[in-house]
Amino acid sequence: MALCRGQGGTPADKPRREWHNSWQVVAMAALGGFILSDVYPFNCEAVPGYKCTGYRSQDKSFHVEGALNHVFTWSLPFEGSQLRVFRIKLDDQSFSFREPEALVGKLNRGFLEASSCHPIKTINEKLIAELSKAFPLKRLKCSFPFLRVGETNVLTSWNCDIQSAAFWINLLEDNSNFESLAGGTTQDIEDFRVSLSELSLPKSPGRKGKEDREGIFGRAKIWLRPSLLVHVQDVIQAPDFLPGSLYILSGPVFRKCLISPFTMPAFHETLFILGCDQNMEDICLQSLLDHLKGTLDSLLTQTLLEGSQLSSSVDFVFQPNKRDYMINVESHNFGPDSAKDLNIGSISTSVSSITHEDQCFVFVSMNLDLLAMLVWGISDWRMLWTFDNRFLKNFVPGKIEPFKSYALYPPSYVHDISFWLDEKKEFDELEFHTVARAVSQDTVTSIQFLSRFQHPETEQVSLCYRLTYQTCDKALTQQQVATVQSQFRKEIQQRLHVTPR
Repeated sequence: MALCRGQGGTPADKPRREWHNSWQVVAMAALGGFILSDVYPFNCEAVPGYKCTGYRSQDKSFHVEGALNHVFTWSLPFEGSQLRVFRIKLDDQSFSFREPEALVGKLNRGFLEASSCHPIKTINEKLIAELSKAFPLKRLKCSFPFLRVGETNVLTSWNCDIQSAAFWINLLEDNSNFESLAGGTTQDIEDFRVSLSELSLPKSPGRKGKEDREGIFGRAKIWLRPSLLVHVQDVIQAPDFLPGSLYILSGPVFRKCLISPFTMPAFHETLFILGCDQNMEDICLQSLLDHLKGTLDSLLTQTLLEGSQLSSSVDFVFQPNKRDYMINVESHNFGPDSAKDLNIGSISTSVSSITHEDQCFVFVSMNLDLLAMLVWGISDWRMLWTFDNRFLKNFVPGKIEPFKSYALYPPSYVHDISFWLDEKKEFDELEFHTVARAVSQDTVTSIQFLSRFQHPETEQVSLCYRLTYQTCDKALTQQQVATVQSQFRKEIQQRLHVTPR
């Protein structure tokens, strides 16, 4: 579609008109299921047979200077994602569970598998290859259970409450209760096949057989792992653990988080584990830090044009405990508003273990999703999880080139919501964000607290928030957002025990 200068109402127009004084071309296209995939200058000489007939057939020609061609393509349907049901094997018994609503489309995607050409796998392989030049490597298959049970002592500097941030799973016996999970597609996960002993489930004294197992699963605390750091003890206490070798574990992790541009409920983590003699701790740590910084700096310059300056800088921020570091990257790849430190990982040190009394350990945890975004210039983490095949066509094996989005200038929609709090229950803001993420299918990009009001007579408290909706890969209409907002009001009333106003 060719439009005169300013008519489209997108940032590509120079100058850009006010929204209400334009064709609102992206929002109108969304009504038909289209997304804007390209914009380029309109050249009337390049169009055979083109003739400017004038404004309403008058002797007043159109201003073709600054006109733009808008190219639209089909979008995947907004309502395309369905909850999936997964089967897992525990000893000789099968169980099923439905994926959490806030994680729809994020379980068992296989981005790190051998056959994958996903950028997350590419960046992981490049990271490992560079470190292999300095350390002997031992790659471990991430065949540990996806589900962790009981109190987990996670060594982490992510500053999150593991208990409240965990995604809890309810297991149902596959043969008897599977019908109750109807409505989702079913998928077997070989990686989830674990034994009762691995899950360390509590046993009921004096009960055996099927009854005992039903009691076990009724009381078990089962969650999706929040970090690969939960596997640290399994690795360092193995009888074949070798000091001086860099052990590597990679896989997806899951945790609830507040909605913001660079925090995600699911991401891929790579964990490096290095053991060394206690008297060599400072030397080993410094060597690892130097090689890691050099590797990250090298990766972050892969997409720079010749003559360009480094747009991202890596910094290891020493923590107050005088032992750990946060891995921060100051990036300008996503515009001036996002020129801030992005935390892409952590470095933790630990004293000797029971099996290695004379050794110390260094654990490096890296968020591969954020690293991939920085390297390729992908501004929205949700794009990494899209089901649209056009995403992977951007990536050529063996090359790292700047990412070009196929969904340009998606419109955003703003809705406010206010509600009375239940005096008997504490308001859980993390769960508020998680419900918004689940109901909106990750289309809420921002939740801003606006105001707190207390009624002068009843002293009842009301909160007001502003939600911003926007997709990164699909057509989204104002009507669809209004429907989602209405459903969100119902969900928070039911789940958080608040009263929408």
